[in-house]
Amino acid sequence: MPGEWFDKGLKVRKEVLGPEYVEASLKNVDEFSAPLQEMVTEYCWGWLWNRPDLPRKTRSLINIAMIAVLNRQHELKLHVKGALRNGCTREEIREVLLQVGVYAGVPAAVDSFRIAKEALKEMPK
Repeated sequence: MPGEWFDKGLKVRKEVLGPEYVEASLKNVDEFSAPLQEMVTEYCWGWLWNRPDLPRKTRSLINIAMIAVLNRQHELKLHVKGALRNGCTREEIREVLLQVGVYAGVPAAVDSFRIAKEALKEMPK
């Protein structure tokens, strides 16, 4: 049964990813996927994203780098949009992806720039 961390996580998750996306994700939950959604909301968005020692902007930039290196394109697009909501600039996102290219490889940066450009086009300037 979801508790305090779930409620805190749901709030942050909606603020970062957008309420429409989160509500659509939760709407599609079934018996099989419910434990995953609960874990993600409580552990990731509730426990981690509510820790006070890193601002959301920093967490977003770290996420972009890690997700780009892991080549998780859907998640990268989502987190680029979240980074903008958290106050990151387009220039900061670009710099993180350039750093990905140097430390994780040019192919990772090329794909990540493509995905980030799509996300940036979908967000207001």
